[in-house]
Amino acid sequence: MAVTHTFAPNSDQFFQQIERLTKSHILRGSESLCKLLQYLARQSVEHPDAPLKEYQIATEVYQRQADFDPQSDSSIRVQAGRLRMKLAEYYATEGANDLIVVKIPKGSYHLVFELRQTPPAPEVLPQSAPAAPLVGMGAVSPRWRLAAGVLLACLMVAVIALASLLWARKTASVAGTSAVAGPVMNGPLAEFWRPFVAAREEPWVIFSNAAFVGRPETGMRYFNSHQDAATSVYDHYTGVGEVLAVHALDGVFNSLGGKLRVKRGSLFSLDDASNTNLIFVGSPSENLSLLDMRGTQEFVFERVASGPRKGDLALVNRHPQAGEASRYLASPSSAPLTEDYAVIAMVPGMSPERFMMILAGTTTFGTQGAVEFVCRPDSVQKLMPEIPGSATAMKPFEALVRVKIARGVPFDTELIAVRTK
Repeated sequence: MAVTHTFAPNSDQFFQQIERLTKSHILRGSESLCKLLQYLARQSVEHPDAPLKEYQIATEVYQRQADFDPQSDSSIRVQAGRLRMKLAEYYATEGANDLIVVKIPKGSYHLVFELRQTPPAPEVLPQSAPAAPLVGMGAVSPRWRLAAGVLLACLMVAVIALASLLWARKTASVAGTSAVAGPVMNGPLAEFWRPFVAAREEPWVIFSNAAFVGRPETGMRYFNSHQDAATSVYDHYTGVGEVLAVHALDGVFNSLGGKLRVKRGSLFSLDDASNTNLIFVGSPSENLSLLDMRGTQEFVFERVASGPRKGDLALVNRHPQAGEASRYLASPSSAPLTEDYAVIAMVPGMSPERFMMILAGTTTFGTQGAVEFVCRPDSVQKLMPEIPGSATAMKPFEALVRVKIARGVPFDTELIAVRTK
């Protein structure tokens, strides 16, 4: 493994490496992370002794308002944590041979540069030392040959079974087209999802998968950039609600003659958003890709800053109308989860005539409830009259729903408020 040591490069070396990073496959798709990296680079060169504060980054990089409070809003820490992870990923893959290594030390936002030294050449054994024998199939014990044979047989059975299931699904889909095409293609679901089903490119479903540390067998918790190493992160887990939500969406699109492409949030890049409709499943607290996008404006996710629910995720109602609350919270963590709130929103996409659908609760079950709401004809039929002009074509909107939960299962979703442009 190559050895590194900290050094102070000249500004040309500094910015050449930063440019290399921003153009890399790993970072070029995230505009917000590239902006953050470039800003931290400038500050580290121009003001190496001046401390960098979250408030300064929030207001100067992300144009947050002057009342930004780092104590209650962790978005800058989250972005810095994501950038640390991306840098570690870059240097473990396409940047493995880069001479200069860029890091963001914990507890600081100033960049540190390390010079990678060439690893020493491997020691050559003297000629008298016997080489390790190569093990061929003839050296494998009968027990291992039997195990390999059983494994190969099981694999063949699994492949045959999978092929049979896919063929059966294709046959059923073709056979059932005439049965469902008439009423379904003209119903409320068809009208609601038409911008996504009728598009030439299949939409991406981007589901949340928060960063965790630990292991399932010993306990897992959310990644904390202040105390955890980025190399210990597991970002391939998601909630049960998101899993069932993707299944529900797939069923609806299949019935409408459409198809979906599915990707977890940590693998999403802005390249995926080019000329493509997007469906985000999960809140920006876990579906971090939403932090790079223009999301909801009327119903937004924020952490509670003080009081008994401090730190809990809430849905804030930016412009409450008569009979509406200013914020909505799920059941407290100290009690059984019986209620959650979620957003259903269709907002403009990254390119003209493209849309983003955001389906997100403050918990995984709220997300599931929101998705199931837009997958049922009866509930969609209640929503569409609240959106002016939807009788001819779907328009951008944001809706807030209450999800009732029993024993971890959403069983009723109620429309609370709708906002349109």
